[in-house]
Amino acid sequence: MFIITLPASIYAIIQYMKILGIETSCDETAAAVVADGESILSNPIASQVEIHARYGGIVPEVASRQHVLTIIPVVEQAMTEAKVSWGDLGGIAVTRGPGLAGSLLVGVNVAKAVSLAHGLPLTGVNHLEGHIYANWLTGHIIDFPVVCLIVSGGHSDLVLMRGHGDYVVIGRTRDDAAGEAFDKAARILGLGYPGGPAIERVARGGTDCLNLPRAWLKGTSDFSFSGVKTALLRLVEGGKISSPADAAASFQAAVIEVLVNKAVTVAKEYRVRHILLAGGVASNGLLRQWLASDSTIPVLVPEPILCTDNAAMIAACGYYHFQAGKKDGLDLDVIPSLKLA
Repeated sequence: MFIITLPASIYAIIQYMKILGIETSCDETAAAVVADGESILSNPIASQVEIHARYGGIVPEVASRQHVLTIIPVVEQAMTEAKVSWGDLGGIAVTRGPGLAGSLLVGVNVAKAVSLAHGLPLTGVNHLEGHIYANWLTGHIIDFPVVCLIVSGGHSDLVLMRGHGDYVVIGRTRDDAAGEAFDKAARILGLGYPGGPAIERVARGGTDCLNLPRAWLKGTSDFSFSGVKTALLRLVEGGKISSPADAAASFQAAVIEVLVNKAVTVAKEYRVRHILLAGGVASNGLLRQWLASDSTIPVLVPEPILCTDNAAMIAACGYYHFQAGKKDGLDLDVIPSLKLA
């Protein structure tokens, strides 16, 4: 084994590196500048929610074209708000997957162009890993090992993180992810898009009284939400829903109870020091409340704007990539089905 000792000046450069993050995995065009892997200098996000709402969901071709229109202005805004020049940056971090292929290509190609034009190192980031690193932007000191509950439109994963870049997937969804289930339930109830915020908003006026099923999948840490969605659909089709608020509250409770129970069980089993909540569904107030109250292990949750897709989390993750020497060349490509571990 060869041990290389770097001069103290090199460590100082690494420690105080400013990273430009770029995120275009789905329908948000985002760029951010983050210092030290934890201090947000800028984090503008251009949302396409209003564009896709008319279709009741994301149209991939429309999303990628909108990214082409907005990516350069958003990057320029991030640089301006952070008051930095290209020479102030230590590297570029960009989401390479998972996500929509066309959307990912816009961000990756812009990142490669910037890297080439300004001689900056480049690193590709897993979108799910980025969501985890949103927790490093909360100002808390995080001790390993931790369990990460990643809940979004496309993913419901329980991940054991033993150190930076060291992941073991303990459980994942077998069908619908939590966010996807919320979107489908909202469509069933006629609540609009995006479904997660709509379900949460309407549920505030209802009670959990429908006794919807919970898929515990005993003996595993996996999730399944297609059954509870189907049960809700059958009630609607049978004319047994008298209150959309009660239906929303019941559905929300059924999903969140399983998420919280499994996360706490895994955290105790692996004797972790923290539970990290991540992903778009992590902005759900009831999920945050129940997880914090049911766990004796400290729970960390980013503020809602850092739970949904953003580039600050990508820049934070990229900082630790660079510290570990993980750099990519200009042959960096997108991987729409990229796995975390």
